Amino acid sequence: MRRVRTHRWIKLAGILACLGAAANQTGAQTTGGSPITVQYAEVDGRPLLLDLHLPDSPGEAPLIVYIHGGAWRSGSRTRMPLGRLVQGGFAVASVDYRLSIEARFPAQVHDIKAAIRFLRAHDASYSYESRRIGIAGSSAGGHLAALVGVTNGHASLEGTVGNHAAESSDVQAAVSYFGATNLLTILAQSTPHGLKVRAPALKLLLGASPLENDRLARVASPVQHVDAGDPPLYLLHGDQDPQMPINQAHELQGAFQRAGLQVRFDVLHGEAHGGEAFYDAARSRSVGRFLSRHLR
Repeated sequence: MRRVRTHRWIKLAGILACLGAAANQTGAQTTGGSPITVQYAEVDGRPLLLDLHLPDSPGEAPLIVYIHGGAWRSGSRTRMPLGRLVQGGFAVASVDYRLSIEARFPAQVHDIKAAIRFLRAHDASYSYESRRIGIAGSSAGGHLAALVGVTNGHASLEGTVGNHAAESSDVQAAVSYFGATNLLTILAQSTPHGLKVRAPALKLLLGASPLENDRLARVASPVQHVDAGDPPLYLLHGDQDPQMPINQAHELQGAFQRAGLQVRFDVLHGEAHGGEAFYDAARSRSVGRFLSRHLR
């Protein structure tokens, strides 16, 4: 964004106080009003949409791109659980992407990066801050958010979707809620219940099981891309998750620590795969502090 930021520091400083004041909001809520639905690209006649949730006073609101879950094969942008962050002063763009029933990986990442480029190209229309963008996602969306976070400038994952190739798709902070990080180890780490969910989902995403298509599985694994230039990362995972092994978060945390990168890992004791505890008032304040610090 190229406009003058007159009140940016004051606004960011006030985000944490607003998050506290929004404690009576439920984590499943979005905003006080309806989101703005925008088409950010089109692929083979299929429109790709995002819902833009703006705070009551958008001004120079920090921008978060949110990626929904659904085992890569289902889900919708309309299920956006970061309502407290919106109430606290963040803008959130909840993005649809081609599901694995429509297109195999890396189509999903190509779409998300196209959405980020679109959001940067149209920042003046909606008055959010786009020089530094955060990305967050839950479950399969957490995997995609982490992958986008560690692949800034990765040519083969950039794709050609959309009309804003001159804009950057880089993000400056990432938050993964109970997401996958290493598709080569996830099945070995999974419970029998988890295998029933993940094995067919990964076969659909990659066109084969990860071990049968290990080359593509490596490209799709955030742990394989970690290097010294990656942005700060915040991981949240329940230690009783029966679907997404908590060791997936441990693996990415370890990769970040070995690279000397900033990483925070919150283990939610007794929590399973998602739920209100991940988005409650206390956790939202914590995530809000992390994002405010890195999106200035």
